[in-house]
Amino acid sequence: MLLAIDCGNTNTVFSIWDGERFLATWRTSTEHQRTADQYYVWLSTLMEFQGIEANITDMIISSTVPRVVFNLRVLADRYFNTRPYVVGKPDCRLPVDVRVDAGTAVGPDRLVNTVAGYDLYGGDLIVVDFGTATTFDVVAGDGAYVGGVIAPGVNLSLEALHQAAAALPHVDITKPQRVVGTNTVACMQSGVFWGYVGLVREICDRIKAERDRPMRVISTGGLAPLFQQSEDLFDEWVDELTMHGLTVIHSYNKRQETA
Repeated sequence: MLLAIDCGNTNTVFSIWDGERFLATWRTSTEHQRTADQYYVWLSTLMEFQGIEANITDMIISSTVPRVVFNLRVLADRYFNTRPYVVGKPDCRLPVDVRVDAGTAVGPDRLVNTVAGYDLYGGDLIVVDFGTATTFDVVAGDGAYVGGVIAPGVNLSLEALHQAAAALPHVDITKPQRVVGTNTVACMQSGVFWGYVGLVREICDRIKAERDRPMRVISTGGLAPLFQQSEDLFDEWVDELTMHGLTVIHSYNKRQETA
């Protein structure tokens, strides 16, 4: 069985894949101080609680926080007796090309999303991921990653607004009933929600015009369902797109080892 780990700036996701489906998925906050022993106690407790008996034989890691990778490697070695694949490292190969400027380091989560999107829908895609940052990844017709766009994440924008303006409260993102707010919270929610609707539509339209071809727009990430319901921004919404991509990359590397 495969333990797939997606470590983002805010949360880390652990999923167990049995070759056909995910048996379970759990989230925890991303903390680089967390040790391999702490990871194992947390993970084994959740597995026991849900009655999951999983013989982990393989691990694959995607991490936008390099400092956590060491302890995750120790987790793989100490408790599962395996050497994990780490996306972005030379020994973890990708089934797609990466065509960007020389010397550019592309976030591993963006590469994994590219692989997942191409596996599910083919090429000519825009993958919009609502995470700590809102990213737009462009997938060519042959599945290659050819660049993208990075914007501040929705919650990050709200938090910055709250911290920079003393009179403005912290608010949760939601779709407002009207564009014009009649109180401070409604005004902030309207500005962020409709501002991001406009941001997503404008960036996707400009990418399509620059690429000069029809492109399918895929959304993923924690806030994707909220925006999926609005304004026909996306052709598809895929929950756990990154985790799917990790299983594809793992399978590809296993095939390369036996070829």
